[in-house]
Amino acid sequence: MTNIQKPENQLAENHSGEQTVAPSWRWYRVLPICIGSGFALAGSIPPWGWWPLAFAGVFGLDRLLAGQSWKRRFRRTWLVAFAWLAPAVFWVWDLAGPGFVIAAGFYALYFAVAAALTPNDASRRLVLPGAFAVAEIARWSWPFGGVPLAHLALSQVNTPLVLTARLAGPLLVVIVVVVVGQALSSLYERQFMAAGIGLTVVGVLVAGGYAHPRSDVVSEIDVALVQGGGAQRTRASSDQEPTVLARHIEASNEITDPVDLILWPENVVNPGRYLDQENAYQLVSQVAADHDAPVLAGWFMKASDDHNVNYQSVITPDGNEVDRYDKVRLVPFGEYIPMRDFIVSIAGDDVPLPARDSLVGTAEPVLDTEIGPVGVSISWEGFFEHRARHAVREGAQILTNPTNGSSFWLTQVQTQQVASNQLRAIENDRWVLQAAPTGFTAVISPDGDVVARTGTEERKTLQAKVQMREGRTLASRVGWWPAVIYGLIALVASRLRSAIG
Repeated sequence: MTNIQKPENQLAENHSGEQTVAPSWRWYRVLPICIGSGFALAGSIPPWGWWPLAFAGVFGLDRLLAGQSWKRRFRRTWLVAFAWLAPAVFWVWDLAGPGFVIAAGFYALYFAVAAALTPNDASRRLVLPGAFAVAEIARWSWPFGGVPLAHLALSQVNTPLVLTARLAGPLLVVIVVVVVGQALSSLYERQFMAAGIGLTVVGVLVAGGYAHPRSDVVSEIDVALVQGGGAQRTRASSDQEPTVLARHIEASNEITDPVDLILWPENVVNPGRYLDQENAYQLVSQVAADHDAPVLAGWFMKASDDHNVNYQSVITPDGNEVDRYDKVRLVPFGEYIPMRDFIVSIAGDDVPLPARDSLVGTAEPVLDTEIGPVGVSISWEGFFEHRARHAVREGAQILTNPTNGSSFWLTQVQTQQVASNQLRAIENDRWVLQAAPTGFTAVISPDGDVVARTGTEERKTLQAKVQMREGRTLASRVGWWPAVIYGLIALVASRLRSAIG
């Protein structure tokens, strides 16, 4: 009997009832497409920021999924996501090589599962954008509080698509990116109606973000953001405590014009071995008195034998500390050790681990100042959209992100942090001030424009006129819920359709 092979585009039914394309691509053809699609997604994200590559990456992924079994969709998407996340979070290699590989591989699983649950036929155009949103919120939440870095919303902070963040935050931007990439895939298939519908939806969402009512201007203030300078990739040590503080005092002396607020970075005031808390307090108070403006200063110190504290305080020209915010969202393995006893026992002496866990704050992320309520997200917290949203809900009229990226290798974290704060500005229609000891320090408008930014390692003080605002966007009210609900409904509906069919 003569064997007759099915054409490459002929559909066959697998055991789950899905319609799948008969096996066609060999692994040596699929692998370069997976890696290329992943690299395209990585290249769209800061520090590279070649934003059109995001659509190219999704286009490649969609072509890899079309007509394939769930196992192939899982494998191929895992490869794409690993090739995306590995270069985009490569800075982790400097901290822990095995941890870098594990993290990139683990978080790629979220997207692999999302693709495996997505249908392989034309209905995937409705499901995959929502599935990506669900995968992202999972990655941003678990384990250890999640890692909201290197996501696709960061790729669009300088394009009109970012305006959709006013409607439902960064997850809606992620959805829009996937829809555009799939529209290109539809054009490739000559499915012009599907492409037109997808692009029309994107156009409506962008127009909605553009037309969204703006917040009201309460007042204009002059601010100074202080960057003391120093070398990047510097690990914290007690010998640096007086040097870092001295640099920021010297940089503050360069403030020439009258200002209403001075912002210092995270944990640049470190009472400890060389400087007690009282003397440090006097030095900061003197800066406030010299410029007749409150100083929002970042403190880090030992609270007990087992704990540290990391907080931002408001010190007025008359020397009073009128408010304080202790960091709530801590960096796992940086500010605290999950399962400390177990991790310490297996880490070995060569792995740098903090000797004490930082205490978790409980106060609202708003500081009361004489110029009005100031929202604060300390360092890592700036990547989590709900922290800024929480501050605006509590009345914050401006947002600040004091941070410390001096220990990081490369500039991936710093550039992604600026991009994240561009999203925070647009989502909440607020000015955002980011201050770092060695860069980047930035002033960001409510439109997401980076009005001013320093380089790395330089000592510089940025002075700018900004606005205090009130009012809330739709995104600051509803958060990511609309995007996640859409994703969950799409996934459940597709599974029910598959089971019934």
